[in-house]
Amino acid sequence: MSIDAIASNIIPDVQAAPAPAATPFDDIDQVVSTHQKRIFRFLFSSLRDADIAHTLTQETFLRAWTTRFAFRGECSVSTWLTRIALNLLRDHTRTGRFRFWRRVSATAVEASEIAPFLPNLDSPPDSRLIASEQISLIWDSVDNLSARQRSVFLLRFVEEMELPEIAAATGLPLSTVKSHLYRALATIRARHAASSSESI
Repeated sequence: MSIDAIASNIIPDVQAAPAPAATPFDDIDQVVSTHQKRIFRFLFSSLRDADIAHTLTQETFLRAWTTRFAFRGECSVSTWLTRIALNLLRDHTRTGRFRFWRRVSATAVEASEIAPFLPNLDSPPDSRLIASEQISLIWDSVDNLSARQRSVFLLRFVEEMELPEIAAATGLPLSTVKSHLYRALATIRARHAASSSESI
């Protein structure tokens, strides 16, 4: 038996490690252009601070890129990005520094930042004033919700996600998502009703 034959029996063929499977995040530029506005809008609605929302949006896509091989396609790209953004949001809001600046900037939202939600500028001034006051009241009510209720509310009504998508993004059971949404709506409605009765 030749030396080559003996060597081939003793030393197994070394096979190259298989290349990681392609993911939608391999084309990160396309993912960013498709989802960046939505992720920023959700983070801004949650934080009411454009600079922090912008930073966390960038971090969301960076983390999506660096962990792209963990994406197995069990949920949509949008849901996976939302889950990353939610985790970053939770990490950020746990810090004492954030809580301090949150208190300082509690009234920092300008009407111009939520202009798309306001009536047309051709509307009568009193209509615009009432709409502005109602939106301000709703924002204040949303700010006073628990973190989970606030996230569920914003994902449902700002991002218009369906309840199963919210459950997938937050990692909460569907029944818990429904419960948080119900409580959030009840709180906002109660506060809005109280404010309306006071203004009569």
